[in-house]
Amino acid sequence: MRLPSWLSQHLAALRALLVLTILLGLAYPLLLVAVGRIPGLSDKANGSLVAHGSVLIGQAFTDADGNPVPRYFQSRPSAAGDGYDPTATSASNLGPNSVVDTLADNPDDASQSLLTQVCARSLAVGTLEGVSGARPFCTADGVGAVLAVFHRDGFTGPITRVVSVNQTGTPFVATYDGVTVEPATIGDDYQALGGIITPIRGDAPSHPAVPADAVTASASGLDPHISPAYAALQVPRIARERGLSQDAVRKLVHDNTTDRALGFLGEPAVNVLKLNLALDGLAPNGPAANGPAANGLAPNGLAPNGLTADGPAANGLTADGLTAGGQK
Repeated sequence: MRLPSWLSQHLAALRALLVLTILLGLAYPLLLVAVGRIPGLSDKANGSLVAHGSVLIGQAFTDADGNPVPRYFQSRPSAAGDGYDPTATSASNLGPNSVVDTLADNPDDASQSLLTQVCARSLAVGTLEGVSGARPFCTADGVGAVLAVFHRDGFTGPITRVVSVNQTGTPFVATYDGVTVEPATIGDDYQALGGIITPIRGDAPSHPAVPADAVTASASGLDPHISPAYAALQVPRIARERGLSQDAVRKLVHDNTTDRALGFLGEPAVNVLKLNLALDGLAPNGPAANGPAANGLAPNGLAPNGLTADGPAANGLTADGLTAGGQK
């Protein structure tokens, strides 16, 4: 018996639906799962999970007060939320022209320029590592070395007034071109008043002891890597705190350094989480009683998810790490 044409068309469509459902809804996904189980790919397919954090997302190695734990390698800074927050990944949006701080009596109303942030971080890292934190265009107390220079005729003529715009206390230089430098007054906009914003280089070395990645955040704020130079700077402190030889720590850094992608893309990098986990395995007695465990961190030296209390864990992420996309 010949079926009506409309029924034949519906039956053909139904057969096509069944065949495509089996092929694309069952066979194809199973094939991808099987490919993901091939040796060498399974780790990537599963999201590169680490029980104490994520090798793909940066995190802080700090105590409950936000101070660096000296027994661990430190990550680069982060501008993502309150720091290393994958739900608020971002940069600071501050550029090279951000050199003047917003001064205020209320700290909540004040903000640091990018220059002062870099200077403050460099000073802090230098203090932690026992090296000079000096950088060009930075004062000795870790703010941007910037003057507002006033001329008699606007942009030309003799200098009549000079203000250190980022300092309300003693200016970093006493005079500029023979004119006494004044401290800044909170609330004054010296650029609007006609001052020419003039960064002062100072006598800091062209190549500071503190590497650039130690004082600048990545574009995402989540970079889990540091440069080999920053890792090398931390080796003496780690060796001293752990009671290890510097050669042993350097070897650990070398073993956890990845080269340029394809041999020419990017720069060599060190994954901080992997390095610190390997460091815990290398230490003969594990974390000391006055180490991270004594500061509210887990016995293995990391917080339950490898993050500080105000990091991603406080933003709803779970304790067993993150997937490749930063989510469970």
